[in-house]
Amino acid sequence: MASGGRRTARAIMRTVTVSRRTILGAGLAFAGAIVAGCSRTAQTVRGQSPAPQTAPPTRTSAVPPTPESATPGSSHASGRASTSTPSGPAVEFASGPGTRNEVALTFHGAGDPAIARQLLAIFAAHHAKVTVLAVGTWLEAVPAIAREIVAGGHELGNHTYSHLDIDSLDAKTAQAEIVRCRDLLVSQVGSGGQLFRQSQSQHATPLIRQLAGAAGYPVCLSYDVDSLDYTDPGAAAVRRNVAAARAGSIVSMHFGHQGTVDAMPLVLGDLAARGLQPVTATALLRS
Repeated sequence: MASGGRRTARAIMRTVTVSRRTILGAGLAFAGAIVAGCSRTAQTVRGQSPAPQTAPPTRTSAVPPTPESATPGSSHASGRASTSTPSGPAVEFASGPGTRNEVALTFHGAGDPAIARQLLAIFAAHHAKVTVLAVGTWLEAVPAIAREIVAGGHELGNHTYSHLDIDSLDAKTAQAEIVRCRDLLVSQVGSGGQLFRQSQSQHATPLIRQLAGAAGYPVCLSYDVDSLDYTDPGAAAVRRNVAAARAGSIVSMHFGHQGTVDAMPLVLGDLAARGLQPVTATALLRS
C-alpha cells in the first residue's frame, strides 16, 4: 500500500476509535445520572407517606392502580394491591385500607431461629397471621424455617439476600440482591412471594421499584408504624410503639430480638381489645 493510502487508513481508524469512546462515555454518563436520581426518601409521618423528589405526591385514593397500569413515577399508595405478575415497576404500600378492622404485623426475617420459633408459637396461640420478609442469608443458614413459617399459615416475602443498604448499590448489584433471595424462596417453598421490602430503607426509590417489578414483585412493602424493636428498647416500649396502629396499618417488627417475644402477647392482646385482627399484608391489601 502506498504511503498516502496508509495515512488515510490510520486516520479512519482514529476517527472510529474516538467515536466509539465518545458514545461509550455518553452512555455511562446517562446511566450514572439515572442511578444518582434515585435518592433515599424521608420517613413516614402517621397518616402521610412522603414521596421521593422524583415522584408525584402520595396517592390517597382507596384504590390505587395495579402494577400493570402504574407509571414509573407512581410511588406510595394505600388500599388494594394486585397479585398478578407486574409488567412495570412495583407499587409501594405504606398502609392498607382502613375499612376493615385489620392490621398487618410484618417482620424482618433474620436472627436467632429459636426466637423466631417462640414468636411462631405465640402467633399460633393467638390465631394471628403475619408476614415475614426474609433475608436470604438467613434462609440459607436455617433452611427449615421458611417451611415452618408457611406451615403456620403466614406469608413469606423478599427482604434481599444480604440486607445491604440497597439505596447505595448500583443497579446490577441491587438486582442481584433481589433475585438471589427470590430464587432461594422458590427453592425452599416453591414461590418467591408477592412482596418485596427494601433493605435498610423505609421507602423504595424509583430504581428499586423498577428492579422489584422486573423480578416479579407487584408490591414494595413499606409501613406506617415502626415498633423500633430492633433498638431493644424493652417490651413496654415496643408495646407502646405498636399501640399507634390503626385499622389498615402496616407495622414493622423484627425476629431476633427477645424484647419482641416478651412484648408480643401484650401487643396481640391490645389489638384484640381494640377489635383489630392481625392478618398477612397481602390479605390486608386485598380488594
